[in-house]
Amino acid sequence: MDILQFLYNEVISFFGFGPLIEMYQKDDYSSLRTVNGVFNAIGPVMPVLIFIEIGRALFYRKFKVEDYKMPFFIFIANRFISRFISIAAVGFCIGFFEKYRIFETKLTWYWFIYGYIIWEFAHFVYHYFGHKVMLFWCLHSTHHAPQTMNLSVSYAHFFLEAPYADVIRTTICILMGVNPPLLFIIMFVDGFYGAFIHIGENMLKNGRLGFMEKIILTPSHHRVHHARNPLYMDTNFCNLLNIWDRLFKTHQLEKRDVPVQYGITRPMNPNNFLDVYFGEISCLWKDVVKAPGLKNKLKYIFMPPGWSHTGDHKTAYMLRQEALAEEKQQNGSNNKSKYQEEKVAANALNDAAAVR
Repeated sequence: MDILQFLYNEVISFFGFGPLIEMYQKDDYSSLRTVNGVFNAIGPVMPVLIFIEIGRALFYRKFKVEDYKMPFFIFIANRFISRFISIAAVGFCIGFFEKYRIFETKLTWYWFIYGYIIWEFAHFVYHYFGHKVMLFWCLHSTHHAPQTMNLSVSYAHFFLEAPYADVIRTTICILMGVNPPLLFIIMFVDGFYGAFIHIGENMLKNGRLGFMEKIILTPSHHRVHHARNPLYMDTNFCNLLNIWDRLFKTHQLEKRDVPVQYGITRPMNPNNFLDVYFGEISCLWKDVVKAPGLKNKLKYIFMPPGWSHTGDHKTAYMLRQEALAEEKQQNGSNNKSKYQEEKVAANALNDAAAVR
């Protein structure tokens, strides 16, 4: 019975039904007039959407167990080893850095906009370094390991990534004056939308949101971010507002003639938990051990993934630059061919006119 109760509690916790059940049992819905009450009511939306997504995949006979198996294994593992680490990291940063803030914001709509822009910048910083520093990539790569895209991927994270991310994001926001209540609201909105942009093709085919693509980051943008295509690598680091990607020139649209290939470039077994969870850490350790001299060992830790002390670098930046150059050359060739075709057609018309 204890096992059944444990499983029941875990299911209720996963879906976030606990507060709603408590309100129903007490027949007291007054908490819905508070911010926390609203958050508790909205909380189950994303887990329910995951099961709707799975249901649609089953109905259209597109469901594959392997598409969801590893993210759920990771979710279960993280439940036992990192439940409170991120909360503690946020609390520490607030307590330590709040006295150094440049000014203090209030809980108003205009400060919410300011706070969200700062939060998005902080997210960009954390996410950028998660791709550009090998040590941080070891924490982030678990999230990129799945070779398909669906809502369960939002649960696939190495257990230390959330504390690392929240230390950076919280510190920047607090120093820039975002007060804790405002920060918690922003974190909730960001977490909800951050899960939504992982929605799969079974729910949202092309992942585009019309004219909103020019303002916010859409599921299509985030599918690009999860791609291992050289053209797409290390782009679209933002979460909701794409202003920082546009400013730092890391914004990339999904191209219809370049289908997204999900996963990471390292050969790996996406169905092996140890490889998905610890694979990059193992590779880094081997590189550090083999590297000659302390300087090279440190470079393997802090240089971008793909860096090599031999000079035979294959970083994402280099691969993307090659892809962009190839695309530019191809577009130039296509434009030249189009010009030649138009010139031939014009000459043919002129010849026909001359004959008349």
